[in-house]
Amino acid sequence: MCGGAFALMPIATAIIGRPTRIFWVGVLTAIFYAGWIVALLWLMFRAILAVEKRMRMWAERTDSLLGKVTIPILGHTLRMSMPLLGIILLLPLLKLPEDWAWVTQKGFGILLIVAFSFLIIRGVNAVQAALMSRHRLDVPDNVSARKIYTQVSVIRKIIVTAIVIVATGSILMMFDPVRQFGTSILASAGIAGVVIGFAAQKTLGNVLAGIQIALTQPLLIDDIVVVEGEFGQIEEITLTYVTVRTWDLRRLVLPITYFVEKPFQNWSRVSTELLGTVILYLDYQVPMGELRKELKRLVENNPKWDKRVCGLQMTDAKQNTLEVRALVSGADPGKLGDLRCEVREGLINFLVRNYPESLPRSRNMNVDDESPHIQRRKEKDEVTPGSEHERGDKSPGVHPEAKKDGHNSDI
Repeated sequence: MCGGAFALMPIATAIIGRPTRIFWVGVLTAIFYAGWIVALLWLMFRAILAVEKRMRMWAERTDSLLGKVTIPILGHTLRMSMPLLGIILLLPLLKLPEDWAWVTQKGFGILLIVAFSFLIIRGVNAVQAALMSRHRLDVPDNVSARKIYTQVSVIRKIIVTAIVIVATGSILMMFDPVRQFGTSILASAGIAGVVIGFAAQKTLGNVLAGIQIALTQPLLIDDIVVVEGEFGQIEEITLTYVTVRTWDLRRLVLPITYFVEKPFQNWSRVSTELLGTVILYLDYQVPMGELRKELKRLVENNPKWDKRVCGLQMTDAKQNTLEVRALVSGADPGKLGDLRCEVREGLINFLVRNYPESLPRSRNMNVDDESPHIQRRKEKDEVTPGSEHERGDKSPGVHPEAKKDGHNSDI
């Protein structure tokens, strides 16, 4: 732009007609200065990119939290200031009419508000990223990281929502008709506030519940919970609802007030370590000592066991079976669930191979199933005199003495 304007300047000054010469000289001069401004801004923009890249590398190398927060904010601020500075410097060269100047002024104000709001949002995101860089969620013991992530994510959403609302109101207040409309309805603000309060009662309740959960933290991201009879993991917490990812990859969406007003199970509130039980119903002949040894062998060879708890107890004696409970521990609910299934399968296979008589069975008290002692007792009772009724001499109403005398006497 500068080279073209400089090359055409002698031609413009050689034009004979004075008005035409003045016009072209002015145009070429404006192009010449605009070229200088654009070239200078482009050079500054490239310098900002280079400096920002070097500063990012320094922040990553030194692991500086302050650098990770401030460098992205400063980089975005300087890069966004270059176009705005160019508009400010180039507007006087355009010599726009009054109507166009009003439009340009409003547009520049809107652009400035949007840029400032975007800068604040990027700063909030940078602070969140810097805080989470020191607290990883992909480690086994991540309770503290999940607490910080839940608080930061909810607070970030609140700040972003407030920034968007303030920016939108600031843009609307730049225009006189909107400002006058707002002034006219200010007199009825009391009635409107009451109506809006009743209409948005549930929404405001959800927002306040979201803030309460972010501060008191009865619920965290990635918590293992049981709600509405469903076992799942907290996937997302917003100001109005909570998303629970169930074990079969379904999504259960609940209002956030549910977790403030109703009880629910949180399996990872303090830590992810849990105890799990395996219930077996076995015969009275089960060898408890051998079963305890087999349980110990199974868990010691299983990497899912966290080496804390392992026990076997007879918890009940029913009419036909014994209730045997194996108690094991796991580092998290996923590993504990797999460990319980493997322990149950291993104990059953052990009994089937070595002690099949220990498996539960039903007994029918038939003659074939009775013990030899009971059978001998019954045979003895059958040959005992007087144990049965016969027709004849031993029939009721017949006396042996009367038969021996040759006559009968009836009673």
